[in-house]
Amino acid sequence: MIAHDVIRVLGRPAFHDTTLAGDVAFLGGAFPFDADISVADILGGRPVADAGRRAKVLAILEVDPAWRMNRVSDGQRRRVQLLLDLERPLRVILLDEVTAELDVLSRADLLRFLREESEQRAVTIIYASHVLEGLAAWGTHLAFLSPGRLRRFGALADVDELRSAAGGPAAAVVAPGGPSPLHQLCERWMREDRR
Repeated sequence: MIAHDVIRVLGRPAFHDTTLAGDVAFLGGAFPFDADISVADILGGRPVADAGRRAKVLAILEVDPAWRMNRVSDGQRRRVQLLLDLERPLRVILLDEVTAELDVLSRADLLRFLREESEQRAVTIIYASHVLEGLAAWGTHLAFLSPGRLRRFGALADVDELRSAAGGPAAAVVAPGGPSPLHQLCERWMREDRR
């Protein structure tokens, strides 16, 4: 355990204040929920603070309450995992590669919903991903982790290499359908780390 004052979330000690569980969600990793139970039965056993919010998240994620958890695909299972946390209002959301199993439209709709959460309710969203397409316009800050260190952290607008690629004097030419400047930059950094 680390000391109370080393890491704080919402002004509270991250590893000591259990009340943070009501404000913070971590979504990532395996979700091996494969019991023979419907999504409707799962939701029926959970308190719902806001029926409108639940309905909105169900629609965004295109979750069918009749789905049986032992018969769903990996992408559908991930949608249910997202639903179970995002149906409640949170203040901090930590996402770790949760959109890899989602189709293009579901991913776009989820990112749009998360952006609205951030802009309208001041929710802090930390999204760890290797899938970078579409994130340059979505995110506000970049934290790039290299082995053993934080290589870069700051506002996306302040990353010189991205400003140059967006039209400055050292603008990178991106072929139609090619990777975004953010993708190109992160790929370059990863290759440097690999050396």
